[in-house]
Amino acid sequence: MASRDVLSQTTRLASSSALLQVLFRVVTFGLNAFTLRYLSRELIGVVNVRLTLLYSTVVFLAREAFRRACLSGSTKRNWTKTINLLWLTVPLGVFWSIFLGFVWLHLLEVPDPSVVPHYQAGVVAFGLSAIIELLGEPFWVLAQAHLFVRLKVIAESLSVVSKCILTVILVVLYPQWGLYVFSLAQLLYVSVLVTCYVTYFVMFLGSPEATKKSFPVARMKALLPNLVEDETFVNWKEARLTWSFFKQSFLKQILTEGERYVMTFLNVLNFGDQGVYDIVNNLGSLVARFIFLPIEESFYVFFAKVLERGKNVKDQKQDDVTMAADVLELLLKLVLLIGLTITVFGYAYSQLALDIYGGSMLSSGTGPDLLRCYSLYVLFLAINGVTECFTFALMCKEEVDRYNFVMLALSFTFLCISYFLTQWHGSIGFILANCFNMGIRIAHSIHYIYDYFKESTYRPLTGLLPSPFLILVYIISGVITGFSEVFFCCDKGWMARLIHISMGALCFAATIVTMFCTETKLIHFVRSQ
Repeated sequence: MASRDVLSQTTRLASSSALLQVLFRVVTFGLNAFTLRYLSRELIGVVNVRLTLLYSTVVFLAREAFRRACLSGSTKRNWTKTINLLWLTVPLGVFWSIFLGFVWLHLLEVPDPSVVPHYQAGVVAFGLSAIIELLGEPFWVLAQAHLFVRLKVIAESLSVVSKCILTVILVVLYPQWGLYVFSLAQLLYVSVLVTCYVTYFVMFLGSPEATKKSFPVARMKALLPNLVEDETFVNWKEARLTWSFFKQSFLKQILTEGERYVMTFLNVLNFGDQGVYDIVNNLGSLVARFIFLPIEESFYVFFAKVLERGKNVKDQKQDDVTMAADVLELLLKLVLLIGLTITVFGYAYSQLALDIYGGSMLSSGTGPDLLRCYSLYVLFLAINGVTECFTFALMCKEEVDRYNFVMLALSFTFLCISYFLTQWHGSIGFILANCFNMGIRIAHSIHYIYDYFKESTYRPLTGLLPSPFLILVYIISGVITGFSEVFFCCDKGWMARLIHISMGALCFAATIVTMFCTETKLIHFVRSQ
């Protein structure tokens, strides 16, 4: 596949993912806001921190390394061996579910049954849901490798909406069920997700469209584990790369979910405070899930296909290097401007957003300060997502192994800083520690990118330097909206709130106009792709 075709399909995948996720997440956003009125902070804390951490840890440790390894390189490969390797995620998931389930049930603090009933059933259900989701892993990787634009988004969106609708119905009708409600909703989510992928491939394989695309798998039986006569069961090069990524993924999971591990194992916050922190965290990370994650996942595939892993810039095809450098520069500029916009406007509108979303339970206390800090953290997330997706797509096995040692030291440092900052500044300390963590990871990735391109004429890191005039507009907007919040928000009635919103809208419009005038190359890229 030509590099420009890969770029076109990748950008279409990222943009379609972002747009459809926004559409479906708006629905779930409203449903969750409604559900908050019926639940205690303690129940939210147990579900969104304790049980979700169990599920995400099992899934991440079982599949992340396989995804990274199997999405590297060309789609022209022995897919039988790749699919065999991917099926190993299931027994690995069973192992992690049993091991971590035992820890969650017997070694961690158990919530008060009168406040959070049916905790044991919740642990079993969330562990089981992780195993069910892993059954769809070969289908997911095959779809992602061949850039199936709509399948991933529609499957995930339908499963999320199904989960939210069932949660709302059960919470309203049977609030006494406690964790049974969320256990059933979680099992429905993974069941719908896997069913969507399996149904699609049942219909797609053998169809005229599959034949036209010369799809490497002809029938459903080929998506099951198969022995290849006189050959090894898996591709050992992929298996060794998987092991390298597995060591890295273990550390990356600690860094990604570090604050939840500290909350869960060190009990620095009670379940109620954990609930408020998680709601604010989810609200603050909406843009990361809507925009940054689809960009990171899609363009990891792009960079991995266009440039060969482990080769220096002089040994690559120069046309491909030119395209990759241009795309990286513009991606950095795009996510930087999105992150700056959220940081500037998020500061003045955090309290208003929380008051509208969850009422006084969220807008009083530490909630607004948490969301303000998270607005800054989004800027770090934005830059880290793109720099790491390029770095991980190009690192050879030896570089991945060396990076594992960096991640090990960073993991230990992050956990220590999280603990001490939380003791000093409560739940805000978690976000400050995350900013430090992301800053170090960004510095490492920037160093790698600089070294990679230093022997060429390309300087994609200039994407991190916005126009000085645009920076001035951001500063003015931040000052105006900050004063607007002091004078008009949030306990002075709805008319004052509308004035505050109007001031923000005017400043936002001025920022967008300035962006169109100063960042013409980026605007052309977004419009054309």
